[in-house]
Amino acid sequence: MGAAAPKPVAVEVARDELARVIDVRLDDSILERALTHRSYAYENGGLPTNERLEFLGDSVLGLVVTDTLYRGHPDLPEGQLAKLRAAVVNMRALADVARTLDLGRYLRLGRGEEGTGGRDKSSILADTLEALIGTVYVDKGLDEAFRVVHVLFDPLITRSASLGAGLDWKTSLQELTASEMLGVPEYQVEESGPDHAKSFTATVRVGGQDYGKGAGRSKKEAEQQAAEAAWTAIRTIRDRREGAA
Repeated sequence: MGAAAPKPVAVEVARDELARVIDVRLDDSILERALTHRSYAYENGGLPTNERLEFLGDSVLGLVVTDTLYRGHPDLPEGQLAKLRAAVVNMRALADVARTLDLGRYLRLGRGEEGTGGRDKSSILADTLEALIGTVYVDKGLDEAFRVVHVLFDPLITRSASLGAGLDWKTSLQELTASEMLGVPEYQVEESGPDHAKSFTATVRVGGQDYGKGAGRSKKEAEQQAAEAAWTAIRTIRDRREGAA
């Protein structure tokens, strides 16, 4: 017989800790469902999963972000708004927000997902965050769901609005290094860990100099993180230079 899955954090603990971050106290029963992955539900007699709440939360999140972008960027055409929304509402971005909430610690996972690092899988974290947003909507209403999404995503929306035409950090870094005549960014990626839980570390060099490092569960994620760090570093250098002029 296999080892039992670790006991999940009590829903009361998750409720209280999440309340301190998003300033809303959710009903225990619906929060428990939001944190229940299908793997746990299957292994425990077919419990309700978070998938319906995820479906709902995806729509609520999309509405709030779309509304924010529409109102905040009145001059952008539809195509550019769509690209900007995609830069905010994607699996990697959602997973990063979920990690700031430490959602992985509260998940109810089956043995298989526990054994393959499910608590830090971007796909699971992104889905759980959407389920949490759906929970806020069901339990507290649309106004409160709007507020929580703004708390969680406004910083990301602001950062994404500073990206270039490609709306990703690698493209933006390439545009910046070209305008500064620094050369083409080069990425070096190293991987570690077993096949089921690999991690990647990327370093970006421009003109023979290291400007940024990043880490992630995929090569693409690590490179994007490194590109963001390099973009920030080069912009800071440029701003200081222009400020001193």
